[in-house]
Amino acid sequence: MTPLRFRDQIVRPIFIVSTPRSGSTLLFETLVNAPDLFSTGGESHGRIERVADFHPAKRGWGSNRLIAEDATAGAVETMAELFHTGLADRDGNPALGPVRMLEKTPKNALRVPFFASAWPDSLFVYLYRDVRQTLASMMEAWVSGRFRTYPRLPGWTGHPWSLLLVPGWRELNGRQLPEIVARQWSITTKVLLDDLEKLSSERVAVVDHKRFLGAPQQTMEALSGALGLDWDRQLGSELPLSKVTVSAPNPDKWQQLAHLIEPTMPIVEQADARARAFVARFS
Repeated sequence: MTPLRFRDQIVRPIFIVSTPRSGSTLLFETLVNAPDLFSTGGESHGRIERVADFHPAKRGWGSNRLIAEDATAGAVETMAELFHTGLADRDGNPALGPVRMLEKTPKNALRVPFFASAWPDSLFVYLYRDVRQTLASMMEAWVSGRFRTYPRLPGWTGHPWSLLLVPGWRELNGRQLPEIVARQWSITTKVLLDDLEKLSSERVAVVDHKRFLGAPQQTMEALSGALGLDWDRQLGSELPLSKVTVSAPNPDKWQQLAHLIEPTMPIVEQADARARAFVARFS
């Protein structure tokens, strides 16, 4: 019997997609506790970009964008092997055959068409967080130095590049950090929603960050049901901090940076209105 390709050993994979610093790590760390769900245990930047075709350095430093045409058989098989050999369930048991995978890497917000083509049975969970809170957390991430993805980005002269590399990033060279972050958020949101809206609604689930924090048990039960998963954990009223928390969370923390965030609202307001409408459509 011919052994299954690694690509075929990942069945109905689930991809959490959102703008950076939207709380996706906490959602991942919670959802990964569903029985019979496997993950690599964290973000897969290296596993994906280890495939030469997928690293931006091999693509003229355009961006982290990947589309359906990039999902060639050889490249996807190589990536699927890197995924599958690192998968384990919530108890640490390795994947020994076909399994369901949960994946969360922020750059994947720019790769929905690629993953939708690589796995035609894949599902996507869109996570939305209040844009002001997200922008504040993104600025905090840039300044912290902990999220430098391309610290030697050719031609970039500002803060070492952090978080995902968006299309048109060169046009942001020389801009102030609040504007860079706002445009990073806006570009990501537009690309992501454009891509999600092209999928059938059966392949998309939505989580509102505020509701998730306020009602974690109900959110996980509803999300698991939508994804065809069981849920057998009882969550408390408060979730533990995610491993990428920079400072103690507070829904009003963004106000400390309000003088920097509020002037950028014209940059994000159209994309934010669209994101809120998208979330409401699934509520």
